[in-house]
Amino acid sequence: MKSIATLLSFFLLAAPASFAADAPPPNVLLIISDDHAWTDYSFMGHKTVRTPAIDRLASQSLAFPRGYVPSSLCCPSLASIITGLYPHQHKVTSNDPPKPAAMRPGDFQKSDAFKAGREVMAKHLEAVPTLPRVLKEKGYLSLQTGKWWQGHYSRGGFTHGMTQGKRHGDEGLEIGRKTLDPIYAFADDAKRQGKPWLVWYAPLLPHDPHTPPAELLEKYKGKTDSIHVARYYAMVEWFDQTVGALTAYLDRTGQADNTIVVYLADNGWVQSPDNPRYAPRSKQSQFDGGLRTPLLVRWPAKVKPATSDRLASSVDIMPTLLTAAGLRPTADMQGINLLDGAAVGARTTIYGEVFTHNAVDLDVPASSLRYRWVIENNLKLIVPHKANEPAGAVELYDVIKDPDERENLAAKDAAAVGRLSGKLDGWWRP
Repeated sequence: MKSIATLLSFFLLAAPASFAADAPPPNVLLIISDDHAWTDYSFMGHKTVRTPAIDRLASQSLAFPRGYVPSSLCCPSLASIITGLYPHQHKVTSNDPPKPAAMRPGDFQKSDAFKAGREVMAKHLEAVPTLPRVLKEKGYLSLQTGKWWQGHYSRGGFTHGMTQGKRHGDEGLEIGRKTLDPIYAFADDAKRQGKPWLVWYAPLLPHDPHTPPAELLEKYKGKTDSIHVARYYAMVEWFDQTVGALTAYLDRTGQADNTIVVYLADNGWVQSPDNPRYAPRSKQSQFDGGLRTPLLVRWPAKVKPATSDRLASSVDIMPTLLTAAGLRPTADMQGINLLDGAAVGARTTIYGEVFTHNAVDLDVPASSLRYRWVIENNLKLIVPHKANEPAGAVELYDVIKDPDERENLAAKDAAAVGRLSGKLDGWWRP
């Protein structure tokens, strides 16, 4: 990938990318990895995991290694990707509705209260613009595959889909693990109709259950002392193979040049070496292990490959894609167009928020809040919400010098804490 100096010179000259009035709008392939740490790619420097397809995609993209999602939990993170809004805006803050304390999760998910709560969450998403719903104005067909939490796929505005309405994907979870054929058939049909298309590819990969192909597991068993880590590494490469298959399809069918491919992970996952679960400071946490992800944008017809050291957020994806399609983001969308060099170059700060796994009150986002966070250049401030994190402490990290966030600088730099706290309150004060 190109150097930051090359990128900055490109930014200074580049106008925001979009299609000309007489040109066909771009297709869009959204690739969303599931429970995948930002470190776990070859191109991000991992010494063991092999991700040749994503590495190739990164080399062809405008790449943001310092990408983030606002929340480190699947359901709210995916809702932010498809709306361009923060969880406190779209109100899908948690994975599940409020659970009675005495009820076991499995029993709760079979209860009428659970169904009613999920209906409220689906209606929250229906109340705001979504990417497929807005792109439909430009004649787009859209396909949902993989993870989808908000009821039937049509409730997100998709014209086609796999998920019928169960908790987080039902039939949609076959994508990637069993087949990619629904994507190929959909894109082929849209091409025959002369329609632009959007594909939401959010497979249950490398998400558990970690059941990789035998040959991939065998490959990694000799590279780590932990069978759990070996399984996770193998899942990452399995996922990478599906990315390679999809990009090869675009090449094979002559659709690569005018298809925008966006890549990111919905949240991080640091594999525990001792059990199949995730380690602390990753999924559901306020740390970069759960929040950070490389974010890639490939559009060969319009965008030169380059690597940026600027901050990017998943709330930027919808403004970027809407602009590329000749549409305008809404006033509520706080993200930027990542293909606008001036906007990217001017950005110094991004924000996020972490909530409880089960919501406290589905209509009051602040009731489920655990942490707010802000990154300004290299400094990251984390502020706990005392109602849900009474023992939480204010944390300040230099995430460039200390990417594992081990040295809390809050006591040493009260001025930075005060300045960044003011920025957080100006963004959202619960």
